[in-house]
Amino acid sequence: MRVLGIDPGLRNCGWGIIDVDGPRLRHIANGTVRPEGRDMGTRLLNLHKGLSAVVIRHAPDAAAVEQTFVNRDGTGTLKLGQARGVAVLVPAQAGILVGEYGQSTIKKAVVGTGSAAKQQVAHMVQMQLPGCKPDSPDAADALAIALCHAFHLQTAGKLAAAIEAGA
Repeated sequence: MRVLGIDPGLRNCGWGIIDVDGPRLRHIANGTVRPEGRDMGTRLLNLHKGLSAVVIRHAPDAAAVEQTFVNRDGTGTLKLGQARGVAVLVPAQAGILVGEYGQSTIKKAVVGTGSAAKQQVAHMVQMQLPGCKPDSPDAADALAIALCHAFHLQTAGKLAAAIEAGA
């Protein structure tokens, strides 16, 4: 199974692709979409084009996006929400179900604690995906999102198999 993780942003939108084969995880690619444009519409369109190119090139089977957290800057949160909308839309347009995870859930899945620092997350991504060199901190976060989603999908699959075996 190929999993796409997306760390949404209007300036830097990280993405990461991993392959999952049972317990084996393999880094495929990662990068950062940096949408340009003076107005919001142009930036969102460029974000859509960039993420669409990633989906077309790598053909993921599953995708996940980080949930937006609300901070003190309401305008910033709203803008991030618009970028997140595009990040959810692109895989959905390709017929891919999109998982959504909060920051602490992602950190707990990858590092073991929900309060891990950004550097710890990046380090554990590189430990779990040998040879991986994230393009940016946002790409490292996107790979962490992909790992989190892979772990949750594996757990859900094991649970479904156990329920089916017991039926």
